[in-house]
Amino acid sequence: MSTSQSDLPSSLPVVDLDIFRSEPDSAQAREECKKAADALITYGALVVKDSRVSESDNETFLDLMEDYFAQSEDLLKKDERPEFSYQVGVTLENTEKPKCKSDDDCLRIISRLAPSERPLDITGHGADPKCRFFYKMSTAPPYETQFPSLNMPNVIPSAFEDVWKPTLDKWGQAMKNAVEGVAEMTALGLGLEQQTFTQAGLYGPHLLAPTASDLNKYGKKDTILAGFHSDLNFLTIHGRSRYPGLHIWAKNSGKRIAVKVPPGRYLLVQAGKQLEHITGGLIKAGLHEVVVNDATVQVIEKVKAQGTRPLIRISSTFFWHLSSDYDLEPIQSLQTQAVEVRQKAGEDETEVQTYEKMKVGTQVQK
Repeated sequence: MSTSQSDLPSSLPVVDLDIFRSEPDSAQAREECKKAADALITYGALVVKDSRVSESDNETFLDLMEDYFAQSEDLLKKDERPEFSYQVGVTLENTEKPKCKSDDDCLRIISRLAPSERPLDITGHGADPKCRFFYKMSTAPPYETQFPSLNMPNVIPSAFEDVWKPTLDKWGQAMKNAVEGVAEMTALGLGLEQQTFTQAGLYGPHLLAPTASDLNKYGKKDTILAGFHSDLNFLTIHGRSRYPGLHIWAKNSGKRIAVKVPPGRYLLVQAGKQLEHITGGLIKAGLHEVVVNDATVQVIEKVKAQGTRPLIRISSTFFWHLSSDYDLEPIQSLQTQAVEVRQKAGEDETEVQTYEKMKVGTQVQK
């Protein structure tokens, strides 16, 4: 993309999945596919419109997550599975640490941002003050996987046994359908076969992965809820949160964008490290943070005044992965294009990351 960072709009492109689903071979659908690929190349993110998505399903999911994470720590700990590296069940607050603070490439990106556009300082930030729940939304592979620890059974919280699975399955499937549509559109927009990515992720360890931040404890302005980071999976998709605070950076540089997902049938999609790897760096994993900003504080005060819901920020998140046993390596045509883009931008090739061939499961466990 030749667009300069200063020319970029302050909102993300909206891609219409309905057009692609109704007339996938039409010129209009192909334009939407190109828009999807270009948005991920430029921003590492996009907003997708999908009429199958129900705002009420997201609200039901958020209510359940707020009620679950409002339980005592003793009850939550029963759902921990550290023996599986927390890849299923709950992860309590102050456990997950943003890798960026110890990653030279990530720190270099921050140093090159204008001071006014940098994320909140993570150098003195420890683990994130957020909880998480991992709920698998995957299809078991018809072969013996080399990575069984990534394919463990789900945890069902005892206090929510009757509603947990149907609620998470319904909302998780809606997001899974949408993100797989985006994966197909992106493949076509990049000049690949439509199912290039979805076939590679057929048996991926996909995860519905909501996070929860207790805003009674962590509701002060400029609190870091999730430190500056990128996601290691292929594509991440989010439903609308009830609390603002998500910031992203276009092409991992330039201006900070406060993400606003429109109400209704819209979802946010972000590129992950697996997509970066398979495109040879043509699409970069989107760096982002979640913080308490002025808009977050305004919503906190409103919810406090109403006094009807737990003061917990839920991130309605789904991680879509490539299959654990898939050989992850750059597609040559995309890697060549990535080199051309960097040369046009005058980037230093000595600082370019190399993308070695490896199993996806190895990449996840690194």
